[in-house]
Amino acid sequence: MSCVVSRALRVLFIILVLPATALAQDLPSWNDGARRQAIVDFVTRVTTEGGPDYVAQAERIAVFDNDGTLWSEQPFYFQLGFIIDRVKALAPEHPEWQEKEPFRSILAGDLAAIADSGQKGLVELAMVTHAGMTTEAFETIVTNWFATARHPKTGKLYDEMTFVPMIELLDYLRANGFKTYIVSGGGIEFMRPMTEGAYGVPPEQVVGSSIVTEYRVVDDKPVLERLPKIDFIDDGPGKPVGINTFIGRRPIFAAGNSDGDYEMLRWVTSGNHPSLGIIVHHTDAVREYAYDRESHFGRLDKALDEAGERGWQVVDMKEDWKKIYPFDP
Repeated sequence: MSCVVSRALRVLFIILVLPATALAQDLPSWNDGARRQAIVDFVTRVTTEGGPDYVAQAERIAVFDNDGTLWSEQPFYFQLGFIIDRVKALAPEHPEWQEKEPFRSILAGDLAAIADSGQKGLVELAMVTHAGMTTEAFETIVTNWFATARHPKTGKLYDEMTFVPMIELLDYLRANGFKTYIVSGGGIEFMRPMTEGAYGVPPEQVVGSSIVTEYRVVDDKPVLERLPKIDFIDDGPGKPVGINTFIGRRPIFAAGNSDGDYEMLRWVTSGNHPSLGIIVHHTDAVREYAYDRESHFGRLDKALDEAGERGWQVVDMKEDWKKIYPFDP
């Protein structure tokens, strides 16, 4: 049977089996269009028992990037905002930072220089600001930061800068028997304090970058100490590795927004099951930000070029979303 005939039969099956209202009742913040329809059609196909593309519930795994996919990532990654605030708080104890990069640029407010420092500079910053404490102490610092720190453009708390259509998508998938995971280059223990409240994703379903953690006994009390050494980078080719290591199943749905998600999208959509990959394309300079190929944060180039040939749905924020943030009218 040809691919064209097979696809036509699947569409006919959906039309004949489903109630007429089923295709229009979900994802209310999405405009009607090809991207929304592709998502609904995919979910319908894999959840319709007896259909040619039915996937058992245990195999319905969906993975989502975080920065730029579930919440904003401009004018910088939110974890970088946390790092900046931590450097400023610790600076009085480190007078040498006034002359040492990338600390000097942070204290001077030079974001371009921070971005230009690349992964090496960001790793050094993370080691200084995230290590040398227990996991409980770090969680408290992160939780307090989320409760008080505000986005420089909107003035909103960072965990209010989430994308309503993507939260609806998470809810929609879970309502249809999917288990949803976050797979992000961000620090796993930076994300975990906020993911359940913001997205409904519990800590055990978060995969991210990590530093080495060591079991110690301090004053006869067992603690987990965070050490200044990288354990795992969950970005680029690290994402499929992280999924395999921490989830143990190949997902059938993946959402990302940058070239850092390219390998995850390729791996997920090359499995034996029916699959769908989507890319959130930041095209709305008025309600959010417009950027792709030249951005320091969330660069989208290669994945955008190959989306068509690989069957990935490119979600146009300006055209496909009725609203972006929870506080939008």
